[in-house]
Amino acid sequence: MEADIQDGIRFMPLSLFYERHTRICRPVGLSEVEIDQLIQYAVSREGDKYDLKNIFDLARYLIQKPPVPNHWRRRLLSIGSSDPTRAICSSFIAQAFHSVSYPILPEFSKEQSEDPNLKGAFKEYARIRHHSLFAPGDFDVSPYFKIIKPTIEQGFDPKEINWRDPEEIVADAES
Repeated sequence: MEADIQDGIRFMPLSLFYERHTRICRPVGLSEVEIDQLIQYAVSREGDKYDLKNIFDLARYLIQKPPVPNHWRRRLLSIGSSDPTRAICSSFIAQAFHSVSYPILPEFSKEQSEDPNLKGAFKEYARIRHHSLFAPGDFDVSPYFKIIKPTIEQGFDPKEINWRDPEEIVADAES
């Protein structure tokens, strides 16, 4: 499934991706029940519209001008259209994983224990980032996904690449 600007969330054949630069980010540790729930969530979203406003908000969040302190950045955004029937690819995928409480890139914080017997001890808590703040690369860098590169898995041989001489390219451009 993918979120397309014109058609919204839709099913796509895997064959479309065979000849493209593809990475598969496979979640680790999900049960069969959680996988079924994740798939059901994704399928239930078919036909939802694309959230173009989220693209602009995400760009403003990631590329800030003028500089704004990090703790204020999130508050300055309306985070997409706020319409639950709209999504971009990365927010759609994040929502699916959040539906089964699967981490992507949680934010961690430490709080001092309130237990008087544990003076100086801290507890670490994970907090899920808002789904609309995820970019495609977040799944790739997440420590909770196994990255599979089909080109390499199928026996990639760099010697099979037909390279063109850079000087030949320059000569073609000049003529």
